[in-house]
Amino acid sequence: MIKASIIGASGYVGLELIRLLLRHPEVEIISVISSSSNQLSIEKTNPQFKKVSNLVFEEFNREAIEEADVIFCALPHGISQEYVKIGYDLGKVVIDLSADFRYKDLQRYAKDYTEHKYPELLQKSAYGLCEINRGEIKNAQIIGNPGCYPTSAILGLAPLLKNKLIDKNSIIIDSKSGVSGAGKKSDFAYSFCELDENFKAYGVAKHRHTSEIEEKCSLLFGEDLNLSFTPHLLPVKRGILSTIYATLVKNIDKGDLVEIYNEFYKDEYFVRIFEDELPELKYVRGTNFVDIGFEIDKKTNRVIIISCIDNLIKGAAGQAIQNMNIRFSFDEKMGLVMVGEYF
Repeated sequence: MIKASIIGASGYVGLELIRLLLRHPEVEIISVISSSSNQLSIEKTNPQFKKVSNLVFEEFNREAIEEADVIFCALPHGISQEYVKIGYDLGKVVIDLSADFRYKDLQRYAKDYTEHKYPELLQKSAYGLCEINRGEIKNAQIIGNPGCYPTSAILGLAPLLKNKLIDKNSIIIDSKSGVSGAGKKSDFAYSFCELDENFKAYGVAKHRHTSEIEEKCSLLFGEDLNLSFTPHLLPVKRGILSTIYATLVKNIDKGDLVEIYNEFYKDEYFVRIFEDELPELKYVRGTNFVDIGFEIDKKTNRVIIISCIDNLIKGAAGQAIQNMNIRFSFDEKMGLVMVGEYF
């Protein structure tokens, strides 16, 4: 058994981490840290945990994490850096769910977020996209869990980039997310009347996940590339569906694509390739799977990829646990095998 602490445990991602870790046979949660819910029991703030857990939220203090083997930081960008540094100095494995340790390029990070206080730690961190970066994750003390949009986009594109099958500057990513991706915000824009029966784009041509996607796609392709990314807000609680367009540079058909994707992800349990139909949100909701399907538009010579994830699981808490499993040499699927909540 390993011991886990969660900092920022009362947010949507923190609660999902608790829910999933409680069913993990090799993990004991020893502390859940939340200043907003300090001294409240989890069954009081979230009654779904009644008869399941008697954890009590507490303020952060070093003693609360000193016995932990792994620390999950589910805090906002910029704030997380300080807590990751404390965990690192204590010799703990730290899995950070903010953007603070995802980048290798300091300038990219500073442009879209803030100045990094610990660039030396950033260079030591591993990007926690499990299916692409498993070797680096295995030996890392700091793991930067990917963003939810980047997880959907990068895994959808990776086989094409690695095989140089698309024009590197033709990529357009059109993503739609459930409202939980915004966290526990009380802004007017996220109120029921503003969201229900509505659908809108936001962060057009300036969303900060663009730079994360570009950096990781450039590494896969072996050259710098530019892409267009537009996120949209769906009137649903959870899930991301990305529709990705790119121009093919070789004459291939759908059968070729099926072979390429199946070969690339042949050992990846959490990647499901759809050969005869297209993915839908209801297939991945409540799971750690990424579902990928595709078509080729012969008129335009474009490939169209559909990539679906649950933003709170494969896009956050589930992938963090998958990273933990890799890092501590557990079965990668441990605690994460779930059938989608279809209804």
